Amino acid sequence: MKYQGVLTKMQTENNQPIQYYLVFESDFLHMNQLLDKKISIDFVGYQCLNCGLNKKIFRQGFCYDCFYEIPQAADWIMRPELSTAHLGKEDRDLEYEKKVQLQPHIVYLANSSNVKVGVTRKSQVPTRWIDQGAHEAIEIVEVPNRYLAGVTEVALKDHVSDKTNWRNMLKNDVKDEDLVEWRERLKDFIPSEATEYFIESNTETHLEFPVIQYPTKPKSLNLEKTPSFQGTLKGIKGQYLIFEDDTVFNVRSNEGYKVDISVN
Repeated sequence: MKYQGVLTKMQTENNQPIQYYLVFESDFLHMNQLLDKKISIDFVGYQCLNCGLNKKIFRQGFCYDCFYEIPQAADWIMRPELSTAHLGKEDRDLEYEKKVQLQPHIVYLANSSNVKVGVTRKSQVPTRWIDQGAHEAIEIVEVPNRYLAGVTEVALKDHVSDKTNWRNMLKNDVKDEDLVEWRERLKDFIPSEATEYFIESNTETHLEFPVIQYPTKPKSLNLEKTPSFQGTLKGIKGQYLIFEDDTVFNVRSNEGYKVDISVN
């Protein structure tokens, strides 16, 4: 079977284990069904997720021009503390910014390679945790806008990491942590403007990924350097496909790349 399409991050369903779907314009692959099967990935070209042109992808699935113009790629996406819609101040498109920023956001702790703090829209729980490859997570604060979530994350970053070690996450080189205890430990560092939104009593969410074999020395597949790859799929974790030879492929970081995928 052969499929062609533009890569976007895999869609997921939180099940035991998590179910993954690679969705193309006119087709989709249920990736869990491809475990232990040989897959070929061939790089065909680029298609910017905004303008649709065959232009080299710069970041986040967008070409250079779109990345610096569209609201979906503005700085506040990666740095929520820069959000200004709650003040009625436009960055690139106030209508879009109000729609995204002025909705409930969660500050959370997740454990994928280590305990880290992060921010997501409430509607993206637990999808955000799945995409990070976290095997456990807990909500700390639920605030009414993105700005408050951002300043809370900045305050907590002084006391807990905000980064994931992707290699350790993929190797499953992780240890269980008591995230309830972590939440209580960090409570005192929440900025005063967000303390009323602290979540007092909740439990950890545990996530199970469909992995038959974890890599021991993960090496990342770069489609521009290796435009044709074939391997046996052994697992899916975060947004990574894990292959038998320790090659791993980050679907999300290849958004906007057009590929042929064959299943043998």
